[in-house]
Amino acid sequence: MKTSRGNILLRVVAGLGLIALGVAFSLWLNRDQDIHGPPGPRAGAPMVITEPVRVQAMAREIEALGTSSASESVTITPRVTGRVQRINFREGEAVSRGQVLVELEANEQRAALAEAEANLVESRNQLRRAASLFEQRVISQSQLDELESRVRADEARVAAAQARLADFLIRAPFDGRVGLRRISVGSLVGPSDHITTLDDTRVIKLDFAVPETFLADVEVGLEITAESVAFPAQPFHGTVESIDSRIDPITRSVTVRAAVPNPDGRLRPGMFFSVQLSQMERQATLIPEAALVPVQNRQFVFVIRDGVAERREVITGRRRPGIVEVVQGLEAGEDVVVEGVQKVRPGGPVRALAATSLPDGESLTP
Repeated sequence: MKTSRGNILLRVVAGLGLIALGVAFSLWLNRDQDIHGPPGPRAGAPMVITEPVRVQAMAREIEALGTSSASESVTITPRVTGRVQRINFREGEAVSRGQVLVELEANEQRAALAEAEANLVESRNQLRRAASLFEQRVISQSQLDELESRVRADEARVAAAQARLADFLIRAPFDGRVGLRRISVGSLVGPSDHITTLDDTRVIKLDFAVPETFLADVEVGLEITAESVAFPAQPFHGTVESIDSRIDPITRSVTVRAAVPNPDGRLRPGMFFSVQLSQMERQATLIPEAALVPVQNRQFVFVIRDGVAERREVITGRRRPGIVEVVQGLEAGEDVVVEGVQKVRPGGPVRALAATSLPDGESLTP
């Protein structure tokens, strides 16, 4: 019995000794840390690749898609209802302003004009005789005035008859090229019927949408280069002619119109173009596109400072393949994480390695 109690006592003493030894070791370790400082933050931290933020010249270029239209365009329709008597144009030919394209049957209108002109001749003859009688004091001033009024009324009737007759002659409103003919001789046409189209394509209007973020970069007179799949590897040059006064609230873009000379008539309304606007180069703050961490509609990057990752929001501008401009949020020379971003936590330690120090072909991406 005494032996068993002695063994228990020895075990208790041994356990207390081990506890004391552990406490002493902990105190010694804390003392060593107080003297030499805590372990470095990079111990066990993930490794990432960084690249410095750099500033270099970047041309102010904007790319957009656009559609062409004629400088002047109209659908030719009659103003009155009538039967087509003569067609004076061929499809696709150039016509001049005022040229008669289509004549409608107007026998009744010609007869009405002839009657109005005959009445005008008669009233003028009466006025001339009345003027002679007025000088001889045969008629009064009021009678002479009445005849003068009749002459003016007959002149107005002649002018009205001439206008009605002119409506039966369909003319080109400006110089241009007519399209396909939609009528035939003998067709009964009215204001809702299309006869043909007329386009002035000596200068082509090119409309394209530019995001509002580039609105400050677009101005009247800016040169553009346009390309079409119809004429591969053949650029067409023009200048910005006008900018819409409103921004589309849905697309957040503004419509820009450029004028492209088309002396040989190869470009036609409705063609699809890719458009490039360019300005002089300027200094821009650039980072690799891989450094961006999108969160909803915001953009962030991880900046490494003293071995610690700092998440920072940035505002981006133009993009190039693999490169993005940072308008706000970074300074030149700061190191941003470009590889291993998924391992980084805000405020966490990292082991940063410059991209230039990696052997060729080596990557941290598994």
